Amino acid sequence: MRLLHLLRFGLLLTPAFAAVAPRAEGRLADGRLADVRGTVYDSIAGQPLVGALVQLVAADSGGTYGRTAVSDSLGAFRFIDAPNGRFTLGFYHAVLDSLGLEPLVRPITVTNGGAVRADLATPSAARLGAAICGAPTPQNSGAVVMGIVRHATDRRPAAGVTVIAEWLELSFGAGGINRRTPRRLATTRETGWFAICHVPRPGSMTLTATRGADSTATIPVEVPTSGFLRRELYLGAARVVAAAPPPRDSTQSDSTALQVRRLHVGDGRLSGSVRATNDGRPLAGAQVSILNGPQTRTNARGEWMLSDAPPGTRLLEVRAVGYYPERRAVDIVDSVAPLRVALATFKSVLDTMKISATRTVDMNLVGFQERRRSSVGRFLTPRDIAMRQPFATSEIFRSVPGMFLDRTMDAEEKVMMRGVFEDRCEPAIYINGQWMNGLTSSDLDSFIRPSDIAGIEVYMVGQVPAQFQPGLSGCGSLVFWTK
Repeated sequence: MRLLHLLRFGLLLTPAFAAVAPRAEGRLADGRLADVRGTVYDSIAGQPLVGALVQLVAADSGGTYGRTAVSDSLGAFRFIDAPNGRFTLGFYHAVLDSLGLEPLVRPITVTNGGAVRADLATPSAARLGAAICGAPTPQNSGAVVMGIVRHATDRRPAAGVTVIAEWLELSFGAGGINRRTPRRLATTRETGWFAICHVPRPGSMTLTATRGADSTATIPVEVPTSGFLRRELYLGAARVVAAAPPPRDSTQSDSTALQVRRLHVGDGRLSGSVRATNDGRPLAGAQVSILNGPQTRTNARGEWMLSDAPPGTRLLEVRAVGYYPERRAVDIVDSVAPLRVALATFKSVLDTMKISATRTVDMNLVGFQERRRSSVGRFLTPRDIAMRQPFATSEIFRSVPGMFLDRTMDAEEKVMMRGVFEDRCEPAIYINGQWMNGLTSSDLDSFIRPSDIAGIEVYMVGQVPAQFQPGLSGCGSLVFWTK
């Protein structure tokens, strides 16, 4: 990716200028003082830019005037002693680093004193996207994900890091569903800066940064409708070691047990609190963990601390009995602020579901209830799903008798069930009556969120109604209905 030379205006300023610029007398001949004021605005975040270092420098040959101001809580700045002449006005802020931009400047002219209004702003999302990736086309969205990768230990920019972006694309065809997983790579510059073009807009995707044995977790991100996402990543040690397989039970397959891994214990520190959303009370005994890493539980005040967390960008999981779980990306770095997590109760979420469901009568769900009364097969309602506390849809089947999550020969994880001609077989999957051939667990998780499910029908071989059996496969079927 090229740097955004197209977005520079004239001279460039450096933060060190204020320390060396001599002070010049700015009073005009008639005794009045020129007043140069304005605001600095972050066009990406849609809010004033606080703490920007704003500089006003004489542009005329031989000029010695130079002043520095810092934008306040409203993004405002002001210079009250500028003499007549031409000037360069610009600003510097850490947000420019994350955008891969040099300090942005503009020319202004002061004549006859009075007030001069001169606002400054970062480029818009559309302008940045076009400068980096080119204008959108029917084949390319023009959307971009960009940021800086830093070392978690000292926050220095990390060069030569590979940033991987992946997302799922599904399309319907005569043979069922066609699945494609686009994958785009970028390598960070010396400044740690990266940009990945033509990602889905809007859409869900994952980001991972890796260099040798060090990496971040694979974190989910959402690209907004504007088509511009800025995300900093922190690189830390993420080497894994095999752990002793957990005790075998009916909810876990052999291959799942063999895939158990744990992160090396690190020296990162992370703390926070867990409270209930409805009344704000602290939740004691909630389980807090780094995905595949160390875990702890909250105390009576809902507080927790992980003192052996692996540094870097990781995934945090929070679970409590009777509450919807939460998973979020966290940056484990020095002096990170405590995290505040609020969990919603099953009841509050399910009550919302009931209100939404009463607005329309879905004939698919009428059929779901009729088949449920037949007592053939297994039927899961939103309440049944909520009680399992799944982060992803495929996790629901870890606790369904006769169902498994297994890795196939091509290393893809799929939902499996007991068959007739073999110990485990791949069931047919239907979503809202449409047969979806060849879905993996990750496909299913991307296509349907647990909160979107209105009902699931589970049929073992010999139980499947004719409309949900694509052929004599010797296996059963899973039928999903969404809200």
